[in-house]
Amino acid sequence: MLTDNPQARLQLGKLMALGCLWLSTAVATTQTLEGRVVGVSDGDTAIVLTSDKKQVKVRLIEIDAPEKKQAFGQQSKKSLSDICFKKPVVALEKGKDKYRRSLVRLYCDGVDANAEQVRRGMAWAYQKYLTDQSIDGLEKEARKKKVGLWVDPNPVAPWDFRHPKIPATTPARFLNIPSSETFSCEGINAYCNSMKSCVEAMYYLKECGATKLDRDGDGIPCEKLCR
Repeated sequence: MLTDNPQARLQLGKLMALGCLWLSTAVATTQTLEGRVVGVSDGDTAIVLTSDKKQVKVRLIEIDAPEKKQAFGQQSKKSLSDICFKKPVVALEKGKDKYRRSLVRLYCDGVDANAEQVRRGMAWAYQKYLTDQSIDGLEKEARKKKVGLWVDPNPVAPWDFRHPKIPATTPARFLNIPSSETFSCEGINAYCNSMKSCVEAMYYLKECGATKLDRDGDGIPCEKLCR
């Protein structure tokens, strides 16, 4: 039975994290962070204030939560907040992503937040990077029970939302993706009246999932720019 004592639950979380660390084949490159969650960006991203007073942005591995502007995006963020915000945490770090976020298995007051988000139907098993098959099992169970985002009969996976498929009828001249060194998905204001060129609009559509730039769904954003 799980104890209600916060310190005991934290110790349990530490033991679970250390157990995963021992089982990992990448022991030499794995670090354990301890602290408290002081911010939640979305359903799979949080900010941990470590015991040595450093703020670390962490991205939960094995899962992918709906984007904030997607259906269930805000509910997923609230769910992660309910699980972790202001609670003592142990984060098992597995490396960094391209945004320099720490990739972690996050235990909040003894609760495996990665698994719990999927169990609640607030995140998908991230098949592209999945190594823990128990996460896939939790997704299947959530789908079966139609909990969370699975009440929608045809939910859009976050990776498809970010990178919508380009229709086969899209003219070839629009298929070249501009360099990510020129544009960034961070903090975008993706409206056609804020685009300076067709190239910029195409980047935000294809790389950032800004589908509002392509209201007719023909794969060509901002027709006045890209005609």
